[in-house]
Amino acid sequence: MKEENLQYISQGKSPQEHLRHIGEVCEAGVRWVQLRLKDVDAATGLNTALKCREICDQYGAIMIVNDSVSIAKASQADGVHLGLQDMNPKEARAILGDNFIIGGTANSLKDCIKHIDEGVDYIGLGPFRYTSTKNKLSPILGLEGYQKIISEFKNNIDIPIVAIGGIEENDVPQILNIGISGIAVSGMLTDKEDLEKRIETIKKLMAVA
Repeated sequence: MKEENLQYISQGKSPQEHLRHIGEVCEAGVRWVQLRLKDVDAATGLNTALKCREICDQYGAIMIVNDSVSIAKASQADGVHLGLQDMNPKEARAILGDNFIIGGTANSLKDCIKHIDEGVDYIGLGPFRYTSTKNKLSPILGLEGYQKIISEFKNNIDIPIVAIGGIEENDVPQILNIGISGIAVSGMLTDKEDLEKRIETIKKLMAVA
């Protein structure tokens, strides 16, 4: 299983909680983290990102910053994940260079094609189902929506497409079986008991899908 096939998107009521949860999932075996801080000032965002970089370095994990190209660059993150209303990926590439990972959020085939044209490295496609972690939720895709979008590509996809949004453990095999590359989860791993066992189970499900 490639490391990017299981991504953790941070959540918490404070920057400190985000960092604690990131540390817990890294210790339990996740090797791709997206720091998703919302509604904090730039100084707090950068300070948290620098601490996140230290945690990810400790575990050899890939670190992605949500939304902010400037914080991604200043904190020496591995990449940035851009929403549909954020900076254009081409502009981000010009600022960050070729070695940075750039991901993009998509909700439709049109979004996916746009992102591919703009040179993203992976697409976060969703939401799979309702999730409370997003304030402005795009239309829910479900398995049928994913199947439709993947079939439109006719297997001509060069970049990873990662499912996101309200995914539960039992969803993993069927999501991957339709041609999705990986999953990005938040609530499934945040503040959970037996985290190491839970992650091991998810990785096993992904390995056989």
